[in-house]
Amino acid sequence: MPARWLQRQWFEQRRLTPALWLLLPLAWLYALVSGLRRRLITPRRLSVPVVVVGNITVGGAGKTPLTLWLAQQLKTRGWQPGIVSRGYGRRGDGVLEVKVDSRPDEVGDEPLLLARRSGLPVWVGRRRAAAGEALLAACPAVDVILCDDGLQHYALARDVELAVFDARGAGNGWRLPVGPLREPLARLRTVDAIVGNGFGGALSAPVPVFDMTLQPGRFHRLDDPRQSCSAEELKARGPLHALAGIGNPGRFFRTLEALGLHCANHPFPDHHAYSAADLAFARDGILLMTEKDAVKCAGLTAGETWVLPVEAELSPALIELILEKLRGRQAA
Repeated sequence: MPARWLQRQWFEQRRLTPALWLLLPLAWLYALVSGLRRRLITPRRLSVPVVVVGNITVGGAGKTPLTLWLAQQLKTRGWQPGIVSRGYGRRGDGVLEVKVDSRPDEVGDEPLLLARRSGLPVWVGRRRAAAGEALLAACPAVDVILCDDGLQHYALARDVELAVFDARGAGNGWRLPVGPLREPLARLRTVDAIVGNGFGGALSAPVPVFDMTLQPGRFHRLDDPRQSCSAEELKARGPLHALAGIGNPGRFFRTLEALGLHCANHPFPDHHAYSAADLAFARDGILLMTEKDAVKCAGLTAGETWVLPVEAELSPALIELILEKLRGRQAA
């Protein structure tokens, strides 16, 4: 079934459609297999504390901006973070260091963005514990590991768990493939905090909930990041095309609308590997895209292309909660 059709069923329908009822046996099987797998795994603990940022739903919810915010907050408070990630969509599963000039198909789009934006050591690997050990061996000054998108990777022991939701919430509340949940909602009782990206305080849960907003910055040129412009400067030009290959493309399109930009929207699947042909629609106008898409589109666009960076904003109470947990690990 097409992914977009499924996501509409999960997030836009609040009751099961006839097609989803047919998938119920697969949802039961998925729940059984994932539960058994978790019981059979023995977690590996690293020599430093681990903070896992993830979600219990499929698709993007704002984990990467949150990871960047956490990294900056920890650095400001004297910690020296490193970042590990699976590197979803890359070729190969082995452990690899992410450099600012790495190829996105070798390390993954999100890890490459994290390395460029944070300036921190970033390593990828399907086995996150092995990636963390390689990072610590190469960078012994690192004293805390941030794991981007690792909530269900139980082979890596963790000291803090953060679950991220965007405005779509838990959708219809069912497990895959009937709904968007990787784990049951009861899993939220065991995380340390929930971060709601765009919830506006509407999410109730048995653990602390923190609101996160993504604030857009100034656009910068894809081919020359030293050039920047405001949304106001783009309004008088056009036609404008917007491209987004993220978990929830509509979030990016709504951000552009809020900035007063009226664009022809072009959604792509999350982690899409772009070709020049994919971007041919923008030859007669100006193309706007996310930072995550930009790491894969360098050299592919024929026309003028601008990238919109975003910064996460959260209450300082979240980092204080995390620091309390980290200090507890150090004292143990």
